[in-house]
Amino acid sequence: MRIDKWLSNIGFGSRKEVKQLLKSGAVTLNGTVIKDPKTQADPDKDYVLVHGEEAVYKEFIYLMMNKPQGVISATEDSRHETVIDLLELEDQGFEPFPVGRLDKDTEGLLILTNDGQLSHTLLSPKKHVPKTYFAKINGSIPENTYEKFKEGVVLEDGYQTQPAKLQIVKDSMDESEIFLTITEGKFHQVKRMFEAVDRKVTYLQRVQMGNLKLDETLPLGTYRELTEEELSLLSEKENVFE
Repeated sequence: MRIDKWLSNIGFGSRKEVKQLLKSGAVTLNGTVIKDPKTQADPDKDYVLVHGEEAVYKEFIYLMMNKPQGVISATEDSRHETVIDLLELEDQGFEPFPVGRLDKDTEGLLILTNDGQLSHTLLSPKKHVPKTYFAKINGSIPENTYEKFKEGVVLEDGYQTQPAKLQIVKDSMDESEIFLTITEGKFHQVKRMFEAVDRKVTYLQRVQMGNLKLDETLPLGTYRELTEEELSLLSEKENVFE
């Protein structure tokens, strides 16, 4: 691999910027200063330093974000702030993208990666990866909602959802709180499911995807890399109705 590609891929800037970095003498390969951007290096064998600090090569990046309201799940947008805008420049250099989407007014767990295979695995309808949401609902939960959601509820366009698991945390005439686990991702699905039983979602937060739970200590609008253990949780299967 060319050294300029190595450094560019891990967030040291564009090829042009990396070329200037090399020209300054800030980069060493196995203890030797290198200035030629075409220099070949092996990530499995070679040791690269930039300004004296190790520049470890990695191909993929896996991030957990606690998405805030008002930010859209896209890589770029001319009018709105995107989740990519919340990333540090060195992480943007990996060109990650959100796995799936959360509505602009929905908070919570969002995975960002440049690993297309992982994204496909998590989003493929055939995989039925469960996603759990916490929601606040206006009014009390109508009778038989649990059974209706478990069987699949018919939305306003005639589509019948896959079975979903409803857990009622608080049932009140003023405002109720629930957890809902679904295995698909239709547009505004959670909101539309409650509209089908004549209720409105007033707050929505995704708290789990597969077996990976949102880190509750992660402030809104911030993110961190997934641990190896968390990454393995994403590939584990979960029975929603156990």
